[in-house]
Amino acid sequence: MNRYIQMLDNNQSRRGFLKTTAALSLARSAAPLALSLASMGEASALTATAGDYKALVCVFLYGGNDYANTLIPYDQSSYNTYQGFRSNLAISRVFLDPTVLNPATPLPGAQQYALAPELAALIPRFNSGALSVLLNIGSLVQPITKAQYTAGGANLPPKLFSHNDQQSYWQSSSPEGASSGWGGRMGDLFQAGNAGGSAFTCIGLNGNAVYLSGQTTFPYQLSTSGAVPFNAVNSSLFGSSSASAALKAMLNTPRTHLLENEYLNVTQRSISAYANVSQAFSKTTLSTTFPLANSLGDQLQAVAKLISARASLGVKRQVFFVSLGGFDNHTLLAKVHPGLMQTLGDAMSAFYQATVDMGIANQVTTFTASDFGRTLLSNSDGSDHGWGSMHFMLGGAVKGQSFVGTPPVLGNNGPDDVGQGRLLPQLSVDQLAATLGNWFGVSAQDQLSVLPNLKNFTLKNLGNLAST
Repeated sequence: MNRYIQMLDNNQSRRGFLKTTAALSLARSAAPLALSLASMGEASALTATAGDYKALVCVFLYGGNDYANTLIPYDQSSYNTYQGFRSNLAISRVFLDPTVLNPATPLPGAQQYALAPELAALIPRFNSGALSVLLNIGSLVQPITKAQYTAGGANLPPKLFSHNDQQSYWQSSSPEGASSGWGGRMGDLFQAGNAGGSAFTCIGLNGNAVYLSGQTTFPYQLSTSGAVPFNAVNSSLFGSSSASAALKAMLNTPRTHLLENEYLNVTQRSISAYANVSQAFSKTTLSTTFPLANSLGDQLQAVAKLISARASLGVKRQVFFVSLGGFDNHTLLAKVHPGLMQTLGDAMSAFYQATVDMGIANQVTTFTASDFGRTLLSNSDGSDHGWGSMHFMLGGAVKGQSFVGTPPVLGNNGPDDVGQGRLLPQLSVDQLAATLGNWFGVSAQDQLSVLPNLKNFTLKNLGNLAST
């Protein structure tokens, strides 16, 4: 850990410059740089060994997914409680019959859950042992009981129930304004082992996310159609071929000033990265059919294409981030949420099938995340901001057909919620991240550096993912 911290200290001044200049562009209307200008810390002083290929894929559901209409209590007693608390939002039990989950190890007390009907595409994944369900997981600094929460003074994540801050806390263990996330910090460990493809260690679609930013690793931004072009080089600049030629000449002229030269090197590498990704995409054909008119499916299809080009890009470890918005359903939940579930289930199922078709299902693990869960009690025709939630882990290395954690007691200020059915998390994001990191090849010592709150948890591995 000390070696990692020393590495961070030594890189602060250079990294600070690069992060500042990342906000600039050579020509705003003609650039954007596909790479953050801070992304090219080419080698990490701390490198974990990667003997084969593995990828982590985070599917972030922006807005706070409604847990109670994603994973629905199905046994008659639990369903009655669920229906009683949200009669105007409850999904009819008869519609849940096709999506009842039958785990390899039954839940205690004959408890049962069903997926939202629109998640039907995930049922075969669960039954085949590739899908695991995480019960009541959320942001925590340390384990906390209901009594400690009620007494006050407990060490809680800052700014609970705030969208921006809890999105950041899920991704980075810090509120809004964090400079690095745990996906990027894992990327730091493997960047140098990615040979010539270090720029492609952390890759994001559909916008920036702090999750992918590390100390020396920053995200490469990909579009669903492939690499984001450096327009000022690939075409005329401001309608002038002379201006474009002048820019190209400027980009090929070494500088004597250290920071100017670093800026130039990063820009040159971003142009090279565009060429590499464009070539990889042009040679990639997937045999898997992805759903049409599905924005999340489009993102995951692009991820699958890049994974299929892993050898030509020279990568051994990759961290991806895709997202779907629209989950802040204070109103019209019963109308809007089913469509979001359909998008999620169809996209994730198709992506898993793509990994099967490529023969690398055991080497790719996908998981869902969100700002927070929502209230069990309805808020007019929607639900309000919550805390703990239900999430999925999908992949060939997942010990699936399983539930992880204990089913929470449904209630309004009951033993497992902090009011209105806002679940008090039993599992932490840090425990999930450590489980993923262990599979990814992050050592136990390095996990404590990547995940600052992990030291507070006795159980550091949820046990539902194969070890390295």
